[in-house]
Amino acid sequence: EVYFKNLSKQKQKEVMEKNGNNHKLRVCVATCNRADYSKLAPIMFGIKAEPQFFELDVVVLGSHLIDDYGNTYRMIEQDDFDIHTRLHTIVRGEDEAAMVESVGLALVKLPDVLNRLKPDIMIVHGDRFDALALATSAALMNIRILHIEGGEVSGTIDDSIRHAITKLAHYHVCCTRSAEQHLIAMCEDHDRILLAGCPSYDKLLSAKNKDYMSIIRMWLGEDVKTRDYIVALQHPVTTDIKHSIKMFELTLDALISFNKRTLVLFPNVDAGDKEMVRVMRKKGIEHHPNFRAVKHVPFDQFIQLVAHAGCMIGNSSCGVREVGAFGTPVINLGTRQTGRETGENVLHVRDADTQDKILHALQLQFGKQYPCSKIYGDGNAVPRILKFLKSIDLKEPLQKKFCFPPVKDNISQDIDHILETQSALAVDLGGTNLRVAIVSMKGEIVKKYTQLNPKTYEDRLALILKMCVEAASEAVNVNCRILGVGISTGGRVNPREGIVLHSTKLIQEWSSVDLRTPISDALHLPVWVDNDGNCAALAERKFGHGKGIENFVTLITGTGIGGGIVHQHELIHGSSFCAAELGHIVVSLDGPDCLCGSQGCIEAYASGIALQREAKKLHDDDLLLVEGMSMKEEEIVSAAHLIQAAKLGNTKAESILRTAGTALGLGVVNILHTVNPSLVILSGVLANHYVNAVKEVINRQALSSVKTVDVVVSNLADPALLGAASLVLDYTTRRIY
Repeated sequence: EVYFKNLSKQKQKEVMEKNGNNHKLRVCVATCNRADYSKLAPIMFGIKAEPQFFELDVVVLGSHLIDDYGNTYRMIEQDDFDIHTRLHTIVRGEDEAAMVESVGLALVKLPDVLNRLKPDIMIVHGDRFDALALATSAALMNIRILHIEGGEVSGTIDDSIRHAITKLAHYHVCCTRSAEQHLIAMCEDHDRILLAGCPSYDKLLSAKNKDYMSIIRMWLGEDVKTRDYIVALQHPVTTDIKHSIKMFELTLDALISFNKRTLVLFPNVDAGDKEMVRVMRKKGIEHHPNFRAVKHVPFDQFIQLVAHAGCMIGNSSCGVREVGAFGTPVINLGTRQTGRETGENVLHVRDADTQDKILHALQLQFGKQYPCSKIYGDGNAVPRILKFLKSIDLKEPLQKKFCFPPVKDNISQDIDHILETQSALAVDLGGTNLRVAIVSMKGEIVKKYTQLNPKTYEDRLALILKMCVEAASEAVNVNCRILGVGISTGGRVNPREGIVLHSTKLIQEWSSVDLRTPISDALHLPVWVDNDGNCAALAERKFGHGKGIENFVTLITGTGIGGGIVHQHELIHGSSFCAAELGHIVVSLDGPDCLCGSQGCIEAYASGIALQREAKKLHDDDLLLVEGMSMKEEEIVSAAHLIQAAKLGNTKAESILRTAGTALGLGVVNILHTVNPSLVILSGVLANHYVNAVKEVINRQALSSVKTVDVVVSNLADPALLGAASLVLDYTTRRIY
């Protein structure tokens, strides 16, 4: 206090001239309990010492006014502060409801006080429920708020309250660099944040050299020596009252066993505090020769007690904050202070569920001396805070502003946005065609574009980008909001990275291709990529026969043969993303060559390319065309000609299709015996031609327990496009994929 009375008058004059007026800042300091007063008192002394700048009003509420907690308002009077208002706001009770009612009672009483005081700014400390009532009242009554110790992290409901007060406060005084960074991350204006240190450190760092033995003897007895006693301070954890009371019981048992003189302070006024006091009395702590149980110790004396203790134990923030200034060993119990920055003097026993753990911690810590820590302050917090208060311009708009980080492609919530159809951009990259479509959440294809798939990587990627950009532009005209891009492609795909790992000869120059990055960069949208067979299965799961089915398999029959396996409602990719390469199940050891490099694969028998190959052989031998068929000279022989010939009675064509159907059926039997699905869905242009053959092979070759499986033809017109869309839409609806 003397320091502030002797501040340079010249400096004060300069600040007044800078402000351009003689208006004194009317500051209301509201204190709720003994702990917050220890932080607020140094600031109050500083304000009081500069009457030419400030008018101070003190409001006292909360546990200060309760006899069970020592009527601590008296220490405020002893410090020669005039208490403007006393508010009885604590509703007595032993559960969470009493805390809520106390907040409500404070909210009822505070408006009248604030109307009378009309402060320019209110100083609120910390994270107690009383402080939340103060901040709420001041904010709603358009009073500026300065919050002390915001941005810190701990392990209880106090965290939520502290951060709630931060959002209500206009100015912030924090104690550590980490707390400052947390406030900035919470979108608070950096210009309104002061990294000052903890105000209590201004007193702590000059306190240790004072006479202390008389204080120790007064509270602990004449025969007690320095470093040979313990200070215990433990509070209930309101989010887990039952466990915190049990932990307190174990702590007392450990202290009794440890057999050292111990000063036990009563807990805060919180849900569960009465039960903790009952535990103390049940164990006879108040009458035990080794214990002194007290409701309150004045802060000046408490400083001396912890500074010269052999150890402090409990879960009070004082243990992890202030005590570090003296290097006194601390045992922090439970999770109440989880996340706090601590010095090396603190030993954490977070899972304090046995007496032995706590006793072992006491044996490790008691009597040690650690280096002093200045994490929370350097002793100069109050001058910084006073300077900060003087810099506040009351002419600035009262409404606080938040400094949100920039958000890419932010879309405002106007009526047009709300009425837009949420949609996906779907890309199907097949062996023949490249298709892009706008697909709605309901699976409706709003717009579709088709081009031949280029033969080279560069041309293919350029065409994909061109078609996607055109489709995205068109989406605006058809009132669709594109949520992302889903790509269905042939080959083996790493869906986590959006990379095509390897492809068969169906798609040339299509290995180790990163599709996600260039498309996402061009469109500024998230991009998902997967194999075409997997996409067909996803389409069935979202829009087709697989909807609601736990285990099913999809086989897609087109230029190649692909598939997807859904097990317990989720798609199986496998350890190297090679699961469900169903087209490459080998059904004959000496069968025709496959494009994958093997022989006898299903794809070598039943794919569109395989049928086209057989059709060409028949055509070259003049055995394809029958009565009713004709081909133009320049017309390319295709699988369609083989199917047409079989329908018109060409026995050679019929035999080829029968062999293809049998190969596909044998592959399905292998699948049934491996993953045992309840449903098999045949998809693609050849599905209708194969379904009966597959059922016959199952009936003839499969084990009896799987013969009852349902085999159906997909009713989806574009399963690959719909599957690509579902990659995006499943994410949008928060389905795990």
